[in-house]
Amino acid sequence: MNSNISLIGAPTDIGAGSRGASMGPEALRVAHIATVLEGHGLQVLDRGNLSGPSNPWLPPVDGYRHLAEVAAWNQTVHDAVYAELQQGRLPILLGGDHCLGLGSISAVARHCRDSGKKLRVLWLDAHADFNTATLTPSGNIHGMPVACLCGHGPEVLTRIGGQVPAINPKWVRQIGIRSVDEGEKRLVHEAGLEVFDMRFIDEMGMRAAMELALALVDANTHLHVSFDVDFLDPDIAPGVATTVRGGPTYREAQLCMEMIADTGRLASLDVMELNPAFDVRNRTAEVAVDLIESLFGKSTLMRKTTH
Repeated sequence: MNSNISLIGAPTDIGAGSRGASMGPEALRVAHIATVLEGHGLQVLDRGNLSGPSNPWLPPVDGYRHLAEVAAWNQTVHDAVYAELQQGRLPILLGGDHCLGLGSISAVARHCRDSGKKLRVLWLDAHADFNTATLTPSGNIHGMPVACLCGHGPEVLTRIGGQVPAINPKWVRQIGIRSVDEGEKRLVHEAGLEVFDMRFIDEMGMRAAMELALALVDANTHLHVSFDVDFLDPDIAPGVATTVRGGPTYREAQLCMEMIADTGRLASLDVMELNPAFDVRNRTAEVAVDLIESLFGKSTLMRKTTH
């Protein structure tokens, strides 16, 4: 795994239905994300925060809230993430709401096209985020980034990264899903997204889900993890605006991260939707940093590598 890490703050809640995710990057810094990663021998460079339009907090227009502002933020995120990848660094995007996954992953996809690598996206989330303007009355774009990445959405969003669609839905593995709108279910099914929802995890276990999600990841694979903090059960992670009960436990989440770390292929990361306005004494940020530490190799014992 690349040991040159860049932290990029994206302090905006432009695509969300509640204010507060804009404070997420600072909460992660308060929880010592840089120091924790440096403790694993990683070279961490904090690039500070990106800047973009403020949140006008307006109702949707033609099915989208804040479309111009969302597009501006995502273009800025795309450019920042792509620049780090071009320099051979591993970018960690500190969100911010999950609409920014569009900018981040479109940059990663562009980098993979440049370098001839295969892309695998692990989308850790309570929600499929595969909505469109016709499917959701809220117009909140943080429910749409995967759909936009797969070419379903307005051109100003689908074209970020220079190719439409930015990714093939077959490159995505969604894990921990437990809240999908009715029309969204049909679109997910038609697109052929591979989804390991909570029923699958309950029946088969996190280990089986992760073995399948990571199947065929090899030396020529760029592994991107988009970690929405609402992936976690709200009992351990209350600091999100869109909590859904019945998510992975602390140990299930740790196993998920440890198995990703075992591949040695993690090459970029989003940490999204942390909302300190809903948190209790920064507890959720601390849990998130703890899990990120596992993603970068923290384990209880020294283990023999199998790859």
